[in-house]
Amino acid sequence: MRIGELARRTGVSERSLRYYEQQGLLAADRTPGGQRDYPAAAVDRVIRIQELFAAGLHSKKIAQLLPCMRDADGGPSEIADAKLVTELTAERDRIDRMIGDLITSREVLDDVIATASQPGAILNRQTADPT
Repeated sequence: MRIGELARRTGVSERSLRYYEQQGLLAADRTPGGQRDYPAAAVDRVIRIQELFAAGLHSKKIAQLLPCMRDADGGPSEIADAKLVTELTAERDRIDRMIGDLITSREVLDDVIATASQPGAILNRQTADPT
């Protein structure tokens, strides 16, 4: 399939798809006219790449990880080595820390929302502010 079709089917811009190819995350054959020609499995590959970016991984780490994943279901393949396991464990720990920070931020926002939502909260702020 051509790059436009892959972009349409995945919701990813053509620019991003070219970037993925440049980073070694995605491969395409070339037609005699020089146009990219992606296999059908590229749809699943792009979905995996998007999931990994959304998890906060950078392209270099994704390039290391993709060969260890099946495109169709994202499950593990058999080629992961101990070094990659160590690196991925560190990434998971980083994500866990980020989740903890986000939960703390949400709790603070919940407290502010609850306080600001109490009857008279807006009136009290307006009368306390002399400007």
